[in-house]
Order: sequence, then C-alpha cells, then structure tokens
Amino acid sequence: MNKKKKVIFICTGNSCRSQIAHGLLRDMASDRFDVYSAGSHPSRVHLASIAVMSEWGIDISRHTSDPIDDYLDAGIDIAITVCDDAKQVCPTFPGSVERIHWSIDDPFHGWDAAEEFLPRYRETRHELKERIESFIKTH
Repeated sequence: MNKKKKVIFICTGNSCRSQIAHGLLRDMASDRFDVYSAGSHPSRVHLASIAVMSEWGIDISRHTSDPIDDYLDAGIDIAITVCDDAKQVCPTFPGSVERIHWSIDDPFHGWDAAEEFLPRYRETRHELKERIESFIKTH
C-alpha cells in the first residue's frame, strides 16, 4: 500500500493563497495526500479566504498560519510555492522533495473581508482549483 504523499503550500503570509490551496487539495484528494500550508512570514488566516472557501462547503476556519520551519522535519514530499516572494526564500527541505512553483496573484488588500473584496479571492480560488486539478492528474 502506498503511503500518502505530504504536500505543503507556501506563500508569504500564509493567510490567503496557501490556505485556499490547502483547503482545496485536502477537499479534492485527502485520500492521496496529507496537506499542510505555511508562510515565510506567517500572520493569520484571512476572513475573506475562509468566506470564499465556505461558499464551496470547505471549512478552513480552524487552519492556523504557521512558519515554514515548523515543517522542515515533517517528511514533506512536495513543496508548492504559490507566490514569487516565497519561492525566493523557501528553505531546502531535507530529502528529495519535489519543488513546484505557481505564480499566483495575491488577493490580499488589507484585513477587511467585506463583500466588495471577495471577487479577488474567488478568482484566486478558481485559479488554484485548476492548478490543483492538473497537479492531482500528474501525481
């Protein structure tokens, strides 16, 4: 029996893109992957990220914003950076870790989660969903 691959999504604040990707992959393929997310400068999970994921019935409200260093010894198999800044500062994970980079626009606009800001988060969610569907097909 093959063990699940451990996948981590990394961005700067670990508040938007990496959290949305974390929720999507967990929802779409938790039978094949253990999923994590972290940030180079973690902050908190953005309420707008939580809101747009709940529109699809995916609850990320209990996610935490964690530093990358917390996962260096977690046996990560695949590290996916979802922002250009994180790609530059992503540490080297021990072992043979597959590194993937997706340049995703940051929906962050400040900490307001008003309806007027949600379309950017929905666009991010859709782009990540498409990339994750392709990722699942090839892994």
